[in-house]
Amino acid sequence: MAVRTTKLTTAPARSIGSTLSARSRSILAGGTLTMVAMMLVVVYLLPLAAAATTAIKPRYNDPGTPQWPAAPATYTYQGEGVSIYKVPAENGLAEWALVKKGREQSTFIDPANPDTPIQWQGRWRTLEQVWNFKLEWNNFRDAWEQSKFPRLFVNTFAIAIIGAFGTVISSVCVAYGFSRFPIPGKNIVFLVLIATIILPPQVTLIPTYTLYTKIGWTGTWLPLIVPHFFANAYNVFLLRQFFMGIPRDLDEAAMLDGASPFRTLISIILPQALPAVIAVSLFHFFWSWNDFFGPLIYLVGKPELWPISVGIQKFNEQFSQQPNLVQASMLMAIVVPLAIFFVAQRFFMQGVVVTGVEK
Repeated sequence: MAVRTTKLTTAPARSIGSTLSARSRSILAGGTLTMVAMMLVVVYLLPLAAAATTAIKPRYNDPGTPQWPAAPATYTYQGEGVSIYKVPAENGLAEWALVKKGREQSTFIDPANPDTPIQWQGRWRTLEQVWNFKLEWNNFRDAWEQSKFPRLFVNTFAIAIIGAFGTVISSVCVAYGFSRFPIPGKNIVFLVLIATIILPPQVTLIPTYTLYTKIGWTGTWLPLIVPHFFANAYNVFLLRQFFMGIPRDLDEAAMLDGASPFRTLISIILPQALPAVIAVSLFHFFWSWNDFFGPLIYLVGKPELWPISVGIQKFNEQFSQQPNLVQASMLMAIVVPLAIFFVAQRFFMQGVVVTGVEK
């Protein structure tokens, strides 16, 4: 009688097990990365959340004030509002209104039975006060009026927009020359220009301030605007690298059609370089919007010309005991940059998909 034997193979099982193990490791790695990223985002946004919470809180600076927007619970007794406390009673903690304060004995009123005063033995300062959730939106109105925010907004917007216009025009022209024209010693000049990036602004502060004082520019916007009409090394570098990535075949085709170098720049180069141009504009706009040191130096004694950065700082010094107004002014100051940033994302995406060569 023959015995039939069967050989078991474990290769497929091992293959399935290794596949499941690799998939599990991939899911675990992806989940860990997502969790770490979410934790970093939460930590990064915690200060903004705290500022937003403070901005809508009523003005109460007592040590027992909750962290969330709250106002003391009150009860109207004989035409006056009295605070409500959690008082130990026979049936547990009761919420009673304190109508007469005493050192060792105080008089309370039960809001549910206001006709019968209650004498409580103990020190009322040891009791916990009752708080109600309340959003104080008037903080934004008060900060708007007290800081003269419309004037600060107009000043900041004017400085940022005019400076961004000058930066884009000058940087585009310089970058176009470095990327397209055979200028003698162009590389050496470009290296010298790039080297100015590492030059600290503190080195040139005193000479430039002396110059602007002698020509009568201090106390005006000119020191904050005019220098940006002479290009910037970082912006020139960014635009030059982008221009060099645009095929020269487009320039030659435009020249065959009779286009001048300026027409080529306007009609061919700039549409292709729209993402870089928008990036340069946003970089300068945000930098100018947040610039504090320059306006503080050149606009001292001219509050009617102050931008938001200086105006909000002076407002903070004046209302340092009211953090709700300080944080409300801060939130109003960042609304415009945030809105512009999110709107500009669409233009970034549109510019990326633009191409000049049919493939």
